[in-house]
Amino acid sequence: MKKEKVVVGLSGGVDSAVSAYLLKEQGYEVIGLFMRNWDSAANNDILGNPNDPNDACPQEQDYQDAKRVAEHLGIELHRHDFIQEYWDYVFTYFIEEYKKNRTPNPDILCNKYVKFAGFQEVAKSLGADYFAYGHYARRKTINGQHYLLRGLDQNKDQSYFLSHLNQDQLAKSLFPVGELRKKEVREIAEKMQIPTFDKKDSTGICFIGERNFREFLKNYIFTKPGDIESTDGDILGRHEGLMYYTIGQRKGLEIGGHKDYPNAPWFVIGKDIERNVLLVGQGKNHPLLFANRVIVEDVHWISKDKFTGTLECQAKFRYRQADQTVIIKWINDRDVEVISNHPIKAVTPGQAAVFYQDEVCLGGGVIKASYQNQKKLMY
Repeated sequence: MKKEKVVVGLSGGVDSAVSAYLLKEQGYEVIGLFMRNWDSAANNDILGNPNDPNDACPQEQDYQDAKRVAEHLGIELHRHDFIQEYWDYVFTYFIEEYKKNRTPNPDILCNKYVKFAGFQEVAKSLGADYFAYGHYARRKTINGQHYLLRGLDQNKDQSYFLSHLNQDQLAKSLFPVGELRKKEVREIAEKMQIPTFDKKDSTGICFIGERNFREFLKNYIFTKPGDIESTDGDILGRHEGLMYYTIGQRKGLEIGGHKDYPNAPWFVIGKDIERNVLLVGQGKNHPLLFANRVIVEDVHWISKDKFTGTLECQAKFRYRQADQTVIIKWINDRDVEVISNHPIKAVTPGQAAVFYQDEVCLGGGVIKASYQNQKKLMY
């Protein structure tokens, strides 16, 4: 019988490499596909010196690593440019959100529009029966309904970033390392002498890499410095531009030592956009850091059927946050109201809110506004 063909998103990292290895061991015909999402050559003026390995976008090195992995595993490797899709659906959104002084999460859109939608179309042209990735997530199918589950390794779970996938995208997606812990993945890679077994995990966004984030944004957005104010209206310092700060941020404020205030750390608690003022308060448990009502817009629901009435579930308002028990209800066809019986810290407009029931990721949307006892928090 003809083997079923799986096209694996081979990124040059250890997770996708082990995914390809496991699938080959399971008897699939495996093909690698490397995604080129950013045109570093066309952006040398912005990205710096591409000949400096500490300065250039790492994707070219990643491609070389993917080639070494493919050769080691004895599989084909294809390379495809998704530069236009990435620019149109991810980077443009990223910049526009920062212009609005919101804090976006581009990884979710990258998965939705590029790593799954665009990738799967190319993979189909290569004859794929299934598509596979190195994400720490799981999938199960019951009576034709596809469910996205958290990865077994809670410290590496990436279901948060996959919360906008639809039924069609999940139907043929495989997540081989979702059933493993990261330690096990590296052990398999080392045992099988996969060239990237000890490669450091990538962090951040490729087109920024290890660069200074503020300097990068200055190439795309006009910055407007302004005052940093306490909740009493005292001017404590100057900010470089509201877009650089997020709710709950402590580092980089460069304020302190004011005689009228105790020696305690300052945190960003809001933005007065009309006055171009950054609002700060002292103490990690400052009351204005907490919300008990949140409006989440453009909610994507993974299941074929949306719930009616109200639903008790868990929510994450940022990736590393512990689960928060909430009650949600639809305001209209696209937005939900989220109510919590306990205050939730640093709910930030522009970030993603993702909903769960135990192991199942239900979907998610974008945080629009947060409230404390029905009073809208300043942002």
